[in-house]
Amino acid sequence: MLTLHEAIRRQQPVPPSILVMEDEMSVAKGLEVVLSEEGYAVDLAMTGHDALDYFSKKEFDLLVADLRLPDIDGLEVLKRLRRLGRTPVLMLSARREDIDKILGLELGADDYLTKPFNPYELLARVKAILRRCGGTAPNQLELGRLRIDTAGHEVKVGGKPIELRSKEFALLLALAEQPGVVFSREKLLNQVWGYDYYGDTRTVDVHIAHLRTKLDGSSAQIETVWGVGYKITAN
Repeated sequence: MLTLHEAIRRQQPVPPSILVMEDEMSVAKGLEVVLSEEGYAVDLAMTGHDALDYFSKKEFDLLVADLRLPDIDGLEVLKRLRRLGRTPVLMLSARREDIDKILGLELGADDYLTKPFNPYELLARVKAILRRCGGTAPNQLELGRLRIDTAGHEVKVGGKPIELRSKEFALLLALAEQPGVVFSREKLLNQVWGYDYYGDTRTVDVHIAHLRTKLDGSSAQIETVWGVGYKITAN
């Protein structure tokens, strides 16, 4: 099975796979919708036993795990999961005690989010974990002659480094992580500038214009989809 980063490097349409372990159906379905809309392949496990059964049959790029389950405590699931491998884990809980967060992180969780949470914060954390925990392979995205080093925050066109400001890099990364997917200006604002940003959507247009100039000659093109937004493609 291809890893997430191998699939990206080979430009094969293999989406990152995420298992959501959540016993509240409304929450589980909400997470499924949010993650699926971002292009992730999502499976749902309503109990700890279901989650462990999934992992015995399939590899996942990430587990989004609720702590409070009807059969096995989420911390116990994490303990057992660590015997099977090193799948990244984002833990969710309505509990606010620091001890739960500490125990989860000590058992190998990669991040922790307390309910209720903003879906944009969830997505940002999911993407950060997937970038951080992509295995031993170089954290690189390649589109034509464009190469992005996600760990080193470096971008090269035909082997030549180009300088990008922080928001330009974040904007390029958001598009390049899902080539061919159309992003609305509002979605890019939420993802790059944050869900609490109230600036003009023309900010996105200005940064896109700067990116197009700097990426000239890369064969990666940021295309305008009129009335919708932007997408990146590579010849």
